[in-house]
Amino acid sequence: MITRKTIEEIDKIRIAGKIVAQTLEKLRQTIRPGISTIELDTLAERLIRDAGAEPSFKGYDGFPNSICASVNDQVAHGMPGSYVLRDGDMVSIDIGAEYEDFHADSAWTFPVGTLSETAQQLLKTTEMSLYRGIAEAKPGNRLSDISHAIQRCAESGGFSVVRELTGHGVGRELHEPPDVPNYGRPGRGPVLKPGMVLAIEPLINEGSRDIWMVEDDNWTLMTQDGRPCAHVEHTIVITEYGNEILTKQ
Repeated sequence: MITRKTIEEIDKIRIAGKIVAQTLEKLRQTIRPGISTIELDTLAERLIRDAGAEPSFKGYDGFPNSICASVNDQVAHGMPGSYVLRDGDMVSIDIGAEYEDFHADSAWTFPVGTLSETAQQLLKTTEMSLYRGIAEAKPGNRLSDISHAIQRCAESGGFSVVRELTGHGVGRELHEPPDVPNYGRPGRGPVLKPGMVLAIEPLINEGSRDIWMVEDDNWTLMTQDGRPCAHVEHTIVITEYGNEILTKQ
């Protein structure tokens, strides 16, 4: 069942979203060649806790870290560790914060040093697909209007959409109904109504959409062809007249 949040609940998610946005911005300023992904995880956990929240991901289904850090051909759920970022890498940071029992969730893919022209275009298109999806998140539209807008933008740029992972509802739980796919025909699914809180989350591959899971950790997902993936996400709330992004700096 899709729950519509009260004004008081949305206020708590908004605070969690601000903490997430501030943490992502600090990580953006910190990311550079020579820093390890576990250093980023340590910094993120400290920032979230210092702001009066808890890292949503730490301990979630046994996940040991406070962020997901997915580099280059890692699609999502990358586990921070000893890997040291190098010039030309792309690193996707996915973060959640829990404030007074309510969660917000956001992700962004950051360049490390200088990217190739194709990688730059992948980042630009992925970000554009997110905002095209958000533009469709308004009362009276159907859920799949968001999905269709994301797919159309990504594929028109020559890229492919990961289908095994989706956006989702968010609030008292980190993942709530409904799933928000990044592909599909428009005009389908639930009607969007004020008070619905959604994490809209495109994952766009440079090459084939096919992915696989690393068996060593049972978390990390990777592209099958070894080409990079970009991942961006905002938590939004449907309002009477449109939507509000709750994880925007």
